[in-house]
Amino acid sequence: MAHANHSHSNGRTRHDRSFAIGIALNLGFVAIEFVYGVLAHSMALLADAGHNLSDVLALALAWGASALGRREPSPRFTYGLRSSTILAALVNAMLLMLVVGGIALEAVQRLSNPVPVATMTVIWVALGGIVVNTATALLFLRDREHDLNVKGAFLHMLADAAVSLGVVLAGVGMLYTGWNWLDPAISLVIAAVIVGSTWGLLRDSLKLSLHAVPPGIDTVQIREYISGLDGVVAIHDLHIWGMSTTETALTVHLVMPAGHPGDRFITQVNKQLHDRYGVGHATLQIETGDALHPCALAPDHVV
Repeated sequence: MAHANHSHSNGRTRHDRSFAIGIALNLGFVAIEFVYGVLAHSMALLADAGHNLSDVLALALAWGASALGRREPSPRFTYGLRSSTILAALVNAMLLMLVVGGIALEAVQRLSNPVPVATMTVIWVALGGIVVNTATALLFLRDREHDLNVKGAFLHMLADAAVSLGVVLAGVGMLYTGWNWLDPAISLVIAAVIVGSTWGLLRDSLKLSLHAVPPGIDTVQIREYISGLDGVVAIHDLHIWGMSTTETALTVHLVMPAGHPGDRFITQVNKQLHDRYGVGHATLQIETGDALHPCALAPDHVV
């Protein structure tokens, strides 16, 4: 158990460090981009500076949710504030979609009325954006598959790196061809790519916010495992949901006519649910199936 606590502590420290470095890098780049946007009279750079500032806010949101998720339970919040990470992932996905909508709208307007830009300045600043955003995304690469909140931060920064790459390609194209419409055209392609990569995050975080079974958790297998336990003749009131973007909870009633099998049975089942099925917070209620005192939650459709 001590090893597990040590592992969780290392993970939290790594997350905090990643968020702090990411926020610092992006704040510095926003300042640089704003200054060069003014000097080059480039609305594109100024607009992207505002976009990158929204990324700083998104990272701060994800970091804040990660910290709130570690708060101890209280009389009012008996699970603590773990589910704040789900809300942060959802808001992050919605913010990404909102940003993409703004990019697409601006791109459509510029397609009909292309605007000349200082291409060399745009290219060099955008190259800096690729470096900063890619470096920030890599900070969250390791844990993105295990935490939707971290995945949201990862996708946000990866999307920005893609935007910066598109700006570079558009700048190079305009430099050699003089086709100003390349900038909005590539922006539309990038917007479509971002929507594709963000849709899964939006879908999963929305489902978790509605207490859906987390991705990767097989309800059918869990039901079969619990139903097949020695002494169990029936189960009901089985519920599985995400307490946070990394923790899964389960409650179930076990009908065992022989009576309560003891704490050892409960401990073994909880360990199997954790090790084999990824459920870290299970609560089991033992019933004998007394016909005179039936459980009010026995039918599966009752919640």
